[in-house]
Amino acid sequence: MILVTGATGNVGAELVRALAGGGERVRALIRRDADRATLPAGVDAFVGDMNRPETLAGAVDGVSAIHLLSGYEGMDRLLADARRARVERVVLQSSSAVPSGDMSNAVARYHILSERAVRDSGLGWTFLQPNSFMSNTLQWIPQLRAGDVVRAPFGDVPVATIDPRDVAAISARALTSSDHEGRSYRLSGPDSLLPADRVRTLGEVLGRELRFEGQSDVEAREEMLASMPAEYVDAFFSFFADGKLDESEVRDTVERVTGRRPRSFQQWASEHADAFR
Repeated sequence: MILVTGATGNVGAELVRALAGGGERVRALIRRDADRATLPAGVDAFVGDMNRPETLAGAVDGVSAIHLLSGYEGMDRLLADARRARVERVVLQSSSAVPSGDMSNAVARYHILSERAVRDSGLGWTFLQPNSFMSNTLQWIPQLRAGDVVRAPFGDVPVATIDPRDVAAISARALTSSDHEGRSYRLSGPDSLLPADRVRTLGEVLGRELRFEGQSDVEAREEMLASMPAEYVDAFFSFFADGKLDESEVRDTVERVTGRRPRSFQQWASEHADAFR
């Protein structure tokens, strides 16, 4: 049995489908009973909240491997239970920010501490350190329903964004084999693109003439503060405005581990086009 935390998220949902489709027994950690309906047939649903450790009792019973998300209050509880249950391995969905070791950055810090907790748990581990997700593009939906202009921050920063499906594909391999234990995998997509490049590609897929406008740092900061804590806003400005994190490098990790090229942004956009219409 493989436990997938964040089972309805961008990576988790893809991972549950991949594992179940491959014949693995899967337990999906979901926050609401209503989320059972989103799971593939045969998947065992466990209702719990990674930020409420008391709801996780029994989640790892009979489990051999865990796909784990970083930064949640229930991590220590789950890892302790995993040790007692003799879980074989943990695959941690971490971040490209970890190799910097920058504990002054709030986002990097919680991923660094999560990797440390997993490493110290005594369980077999694999760390996935992906670039920004292609699915972050879904944040543009309200703008594209209102018009043909996308305004977004960090317009001059190229990023080799990655399809969450590729992160899930590597996790599936690491969860079902000991071949990847003790490894940290930096993950990227196949192309380094500016936001304007993604807007242009999305427009081609949708058959619309879309235009990108970069936000000023002042405007971007104000907008971001409306939806996240100030320390996280500072962290993202450190990454992309100050250049402390480089996600522009195209890496061959996905192809080395899976045997195929990572999925392109055009492929992702084509498959999710209906969400933007």
